[in-house]
Amino acid sequence: MDSKIGALEACKPACCDLGSPPYNGTVSTILNSVPSTFLDSFEASLGRHVARRLVKIGLTDVFTVPGDFNLTLLDHLIAEPGLNNIGCCNELNAGYAADGYARSQGVGACVVTFTVGGLSVLNAIAGAYSENLPVICIVGGPSSNDYGTNRIVHHTTGLPDFSQELRCFQTVTCYQAVVNNLEDAHEQIDTAISNALKESKPVYISISCNLAGLPHPSFSRESVPFSLAPKWSNKMGLEAAVEAAAGFLNKAVKPVLLGGPKMRVAKACDAFVELADACGYALAVMPSGKGLVPEDHPHFIGTYWGAVSTAFCAEIVESADAYLFAGPIFNDLSSVGYSLLLKKEKAIIVQPERVVIGNGPQFGCVLMKDFFRELAKRLKRNPTSYENYHRIYVPEGHPPKAEPREPLRVNVLFQHIQKMLSSETTVIAEAGDSWFNCQKLKLPRGCGYEVQMQYGSIGWSVGATLGYAQAVP
Repeated sequence: MDSKIGALEACKPACCDLGSPPYNGTVSTILNSVPSTFLDSFEASLGRHVARRLVKIGLTDVFTVPGDFNLTLLDHLIAEPGLNNIGCCNELNAGYAADGYARSQGVGACVVTFTVGGLSVLNAIAGAYSENLPVICIVGGPSSNDYGTNRIVHHTTGLPDFSQELRCFQTVTCYQAVVNNLEDAHEQIDTAISNALKESKPVYISISCNLAGLPHPSFSRESVPFSLAPKWSNKMGLEAAVEAAAGFLNKAVKPVLLGGPKMRVAKACDAFVELADACGYALAVMPSGKGLVPEDHPHFIGTYWGAVSTAFCAEIVESADAYLFAGPIFNDLSSVGYSLLLKKEKAIIVQPERVVIGNGPQFGCVLMKDFFRELAKRLKRNPTSYENYHRIYVPEGHPPKAEPREPLRVNVLFQHIQKMLSSETTVIAEAGDSWFNCQKLKLPRGCGYEVQMQYGSIGWSVGATLGYAQAVP
């Protein structure tokens, strides 16, 4: 029996007889053949409510792996006209796809089955957590009738403990909702989704398999729209931070700007470019910040990555007497084994909601984008660091032309990749050698770039490419 038909049979009222029309295996055909009372209950089901809430936040696709704990839920997601079901071969890649989708669309979602699926997708969710991506991970959970019975269910490790999966997700999600009754399902689901959007982190939602097809009065009416309270900078803190930073930078001789990966979650990329336009400083990016700053900017000098920086970039950054880092992550990789020739007293570190100036004051409750826009009004224009870069810069040479039947060289390969890039393309760089070689690519205006440099999960780029491409209009 088709799983869609089986799921609908399981949740239909006892008084409703589907009869024996010529089914074509689709939900729409089945729904057209049943009485309106059943249609009403299907439309007001928990599963359909979840589908509508995902559509409300802008999702048009959800990445899934079917399993017997989530089949009824998937039937209801598939029935939602505004939502496409993208079936994946395994849960890990479904999670990677949701990660890539979130990078392009702003939020992503995946649906898997209990424990065997949940623990498989866990690694992808951990990666999304490290990259500050709102991914909604939905798991079809055990029957609500099995909670508290000490029963052992399949797809688990053989323990009568339904919290094992939940405990694993608690460290890599910002909110966890276990929906095993209908009374508070609406509230739990909305709270989880709202937290994902507010914190820009993944969340975990477990939905008992026997509830997904059941109606409830809270699902029968039009849902209340999501309402997220906007964040505001503390006005006094913002003014103090801008004043201190302007004083720090205006007395410097050759200051520089460096963009980091947390500009994305702060939604401050445009404000950072406005700051660069206003001040005239040399502009570089950290390796995990590549793509967040237009590389055709007139003062762009490349990637700062210590000893493995792009040509002539490190010399300008490390000789500067002041550097402003926007949303940096300093770990052993981005710092090349903590070998960067930088001094804390020369640095302004701007995080999404905090500004730290040298060894001195720190200012909280200051949003990065507000800080950059206000600082741009207070800085004196000073192009000295870029002029120094332009003075020492020597154009790169071209690799020698490959001879017939000569083994393919990496520099020749990337020369071909460079020619393929345009405003219609996005580079998704896999962990390892691609990290280093892709830094040398010059991104045209509008060309995207994605990398998972904090978590560095090998194989991430394959699933992420599926999700990213699916989100592109």
